[in-house]
Amino acid sequence: MTTLASIPEGFGLETEVINTTARDRAVDRCRQVGIKLPTFAELADPPAAGSALAGVDPDAADAANLWRVNWFNDASRAGRAEVPEYVVIPPALSGVESPIILLLGNRFPMIGAHKVLAAYSCLAPRLVTGQFDPTENRAVWPSTGNYARGGIAISKIMGCRGVAVLPEGMSAERFEWLDRWTSDPSDVIRTPGSESNVKEIYDACAALAQDEANVILNQFCEYGNHLGHVTATAAAIERVFEHYTEGHSSARLAGFVAASGSAGTLGAGDPLKERHGSATAVVEALECPTLLYNGYGEHNIQGIGDKHVPLIHNVTNTDVVVAVSDQATDELGVLFASPEGRSLLAQRGVGDDVIGHLDDLGLSSICNMLASAKMAAALGCGPDDVIVTIATDGAALYGSERAKTVDTAFGGEFGADEADTVAGRWLNGVDTDHLLQLSDRDRDRVFNLGYFTWVEQQGVDLAHFDARRDQSFWVALRDLVPVWDELIADFNARVAQ
Repeated sequence: MTTLASIPEGFGLETEVINTTARDRAVDRCRQVGIKLPTFAELADPPAAGSALAGVDPDAADAANLWRVNWFNDASRAGRAEVPEYVVIPPALSGVESPIILLLGNRFPMIGAHKVLAAYSCLAPRLVTGQFDPTENRAVWPSTGNYARGGIAISKIMGCRGVAVLPEGMSAERFEWLDRWTSDPSDVIRTPGSESNVKEIYDACAALAQDEANVILNQFCEYGNHLGHVTATAAAIERVFEHYTEGHSSARLAGFVAASGSAGTLGAGDPLKERHGSATAVVEALECPTLLYNGYGEHNIQGIGDKHVPLIHNVTNTDVVVAVSDQATDELGVLFASPEGRSLLAQRGVGDDVIGHLDDLGLSSICNMLASAKMAAALGCGPDDVIVTIATDGAALYGSERAKTVDTAFGGEFGADEADTVAGRWLNGVDTDHLLQLSDRDRDRVFNLGYFTWVEQQGVDLAHFDARRDQSFWVALRDLVPVWDELIADFNARVAQ
C-alpha cells in the first residue's frame, strides 16, 4: 500500500521547501512582476473574475492570465463562464446514438489550448518548494507543441527564460507562435522527426540537463501534470455533465476518452471512474499503434505523442485502447473547415450550433471525437450513455496542415465532390476495428512496455516504476494537492509582504 510518506522524491513530488534561497528569490521575482499563484483548488473552481482581469488581453504575457488557466473561460476568453464551454456531437455527425461531449480547450489563455494547465501544474509545485529559481534557472519544456507553448507563456510572465523542445515537423503555426514569444532563437530547439519522435526530445533534454541552470519540466513524467487534470479537468467535466443532465435526467457518464500524449489529461478519468463508474479509453494513431499492437511508425495527429508509455499514465486503470488514422483527422480537418464540407454536414442534419463549433476542433480534437464514437459502438452505448472527451485545441493551429492535405490528397482543390468522398469515407458508419477492451493481461503488457523507456533509458528506479502498477500509488498522489496548495498560499503571503 502506497502512502504519501512512501512516495519517492523527484518528478516534482516534494512536499516541503528544499531550497529556501531559491524560494525566496522566486518570491521576490513574483513580487516584482505582480504574480499571485492560483492554487490547484482554484484551478478547479476559479473565483469570479474581478477587476484584476478587466481589460487584460487573454493573449498577453500578463500575470493576471494565470487566473485564466482553467476551463471556466467564455468564448472571448476574457470573461468567466459558469459552465465550461462544450459542444455535444450528435448522431448525425458521430454515427452513434450516444451523445459525445467535447470540452473546448481553445478557451484557455495565451496559447488557445489546454496544455497551459499542464505547464502551470508542473511549474507551480517546483516554484514554491524552491526547485525552480526564475532569476537563475531556465525552464525546459519538452513537447510536441502545445505544452511547450504553455511553458514558454508562463516563463515569459515570470520574466525568466523558457526553452521549447519539439519536433521540427510540427505545424508552422506552432513555430510562428514560438517565434513571437521568444526573444532568443536558441530557446526553440527543433528535434528530428515529427509527432512520433518523442525519444529525440528526451535526448535533447538529457543534453540540456548537463547544465545545472536548466530545469527539465518533462510533462511525460511530472506528476503535477497528472494531478492538475485529476483536480481541475475532472471537476470541469463533472460541472459540464451536471449541466447536461439538467435537460437529460436519465443520462449517465459512461466513458471518458483522451489521446495518449503525455497522459496528463487521462488522469481525469481516475476520479470520474470512482464517482460515476465510467470507463477510460486511451487513443493513439493507427499509424503508430504502440499501446494497441506494440507498433511503431509516423503520423500527423499532432499533440498525442507515441512510441512509449508515459510514466504518468495510470495504465492499470485504463479500460480501452483505440486507434484512429491520421488520414481521417487530416481529411476531416479539411472537410470541417471548408464551405463545401459544412454545407454537406448541414444536409446530413448537423445543426448550425454544432457546425459553428467546428473551428474549435484541431487534429487531436477530431481524433478524440472519432475515438469516442468507436468506444460507444464497442461498449454498446445508447442515447443515455454520455461519452466525454477533450477538444485540446482549435483549427486555427492547423491551417498549414490543411493546405498540405489539400495538395497531397486532393490535387490542390477541395470542392463538393471531395467533401462527399471524405464524408463517405469517415462519417458513413462507425466500426470497432483497431480497438481493444483491456483484460488484466493486456494492462500488464502495456504497463511493461514502459520499462524500456523509463528504467532502461531514463534511469527511473525500478521500485518506483513498479509501484505505479497499484492503484494505491495514484490515490496517494492526490494527498499532494492540499500540501501544495498550502505551500502556494504561504508563497503568495510572502509575495504580498
